[in-house]
Amino acid sequence: MPKSALIIGASGDIGMTVATEMAADGWSLYLHYHQNQTRVTTLQKQLLQDYPKQDFFAIQADLTQEDAVAKLTGQLFQVDAVIYTAGATTYGLLPEVSATALDHLWQVHVKAPILLMQQLQAKLAQSPLGRVVLIGSIYGGRGSAMEVPYSTVKGAQSAFVNAYAQEVASLGITINVVAPGAVDTKMNNQFTTAERAAVAAEIPAGAFATPAQIAYWVLSLMAPAADYMTGQTLYVNGGWLK
Repeated sequence: MPKSALIIGASGDIGMTVATEMAADGWSLYLHYHQNQTRVTTLQKQLLQDYPKQDFFAIQADLTQEDAVAKLTGQLFQVDAVIYTAGATTYGLLPEVSATALDHLWQVHVKAPILLMQQLQAKLAQSPLGRVVLIGSIYGGRGSAMEVPYSTVKGAQSAFVNAYAQEVASLGITINVVAPGAVDTKMNNQFTTAERAAVAAEIPAGAFATPAQIAYWVLSLMAPAADYMTGQTLYVNGGWLK
C-alpha cells in the first residue's frame, strides 16, 4: 500500500537523512523547507530519479508565520506520518536572550508542531499507520547551561507528546520524541574542534552520533509493529544520560 509522510525541516542534516532512508523504504514524501531551497530541490531530484514510482514534493513554509501551517497543510493529500525535524537554538546566559529569540524558539519547537497536529489529526486518523515523531534533544530532559530557552522548549515537546498521545491513541495515532544527544550536524559546526572533542569525551560511546544513527530510530517507529509505542521520549545519546 502506498504511504506518504511529511518531513518538516527536510533541508537539515537529520531531515535529509530521514528522507533518504524513508524513500528507500517505499515512502512518498512532502519535503518541507524554510530557506534552504537548493538542498531540498537537489534532494527531490535525486529521489525522483532513484524511486520513479514514488512522489516527492518540495514545500516552502516559514512556520513562525501565523498562517503558514494552514497553508502548508492545505497542499497535502494523503498523510500517514509526520516527522518534525526543524529546529534552532540560541547560545548565551539567560539575561542575554531577547524576547524575539524566545518567541522564535517557542514558535518553531512547540507552537508549530501543535498547530500541525490540529490540522493533520483527521488525515493521520484515516491512515492505517498514523505515525508522528518529533526530533527532540537530550537537553529537554537534562537541561543545559547557556541553552536554557532551548532546553525549555525541547522539554515542552516531550510534555506535549506525553499528553497528546493519550488523546489520539484510540484513533490509532502514535506520537513520540526521538531525543538525540550530540549529533554531527551543521548546527554543531559552530563549535571549535577542541570544544567538540571535549563534549565527545563526556559521551560513553566516545563520539557524536551520525544523522543515520538518529534516522534509524525514526524509521523504527514507522514500522507497523511499533503501534504500541506512544507518548515516549527515546534518548539516543550514546550513554550520555539525562
